[in-house]
Amino acid sequence: MKYMLLIYGDETALNESEREACYVESTQLAQEIKSKGQYLAANPLYPTASATSVRMREGKRLVTDGPFAETREQLGGYFLIDARDLDEAIGVATRIPMARKGTVEIRPVIEIAGLPAG
Repeated sequence: MKYMLLIYGDETALNESEREACYVESTQLAQEIKSKGQYLAANPLYPTASATSVRMREGKRLVTDGPFAETREQLGGYFLIDARDLDEAIGVATRIPMARKGTVEIRPVIEIAGLPAG
């Protein structure tokens, strides 16, 4: 089953050298889970200041700067993995560096027939 591991944290919690170390550790984790056949994708996201939100209401497009919601923790990145079950997904999530400073939300992915393959 595919799981999306959504990484949340305070985007000001890490200085630049800590952020780079986090990227290195995340890359190592990605390489390791790839060797086990679990890795599908992963990427950090630019800060929320670069976000754009789009809404369609009554046929009209509303585009605003910034994320949809103001929160203490922001979506900072993700891993998309293939795991046997939730326990295996939790095992991967606990190894994501930002799990030590923020939160990793695990969501099963609904696979819809007819979508193009990645």
